[in-house]
Amino acid sequence: MEIIDKALEFEQRRHTFKTTSERIESSREVKSLILGLNDIYKVEKDPEIMDLMKRLTVIKQKIEKRLKGRP
Repeated sequence: MEIIDKALEFEQRRHTFKTTSERIESSREVKSLILGLNDIYKVEKDPEIMDLMKRLTVIKQKIEKRLKGRP
C-alpha cells in the first residue's frame, strides 16, 4: 500500500519547520495522508491503520498549534 508507506515515511521524518510555508505544506500533507488512510480503514477495519492515523493526528495537532501561535 503506497499511502501507508508514505504515512510511515512522514512519521519518521524530522519535524523541524523553519518557515510558516513549510508548516502549512506539512499540515496539508499529513491531512491528505490521514484522509487517505481513513478511506482504506473504512474498507479493511485494520486496527494498525487506526493506530497510524492516531499518531499522524498527534503530529498534525502539534503543527497546527505552532501555526496558530499564542493567543
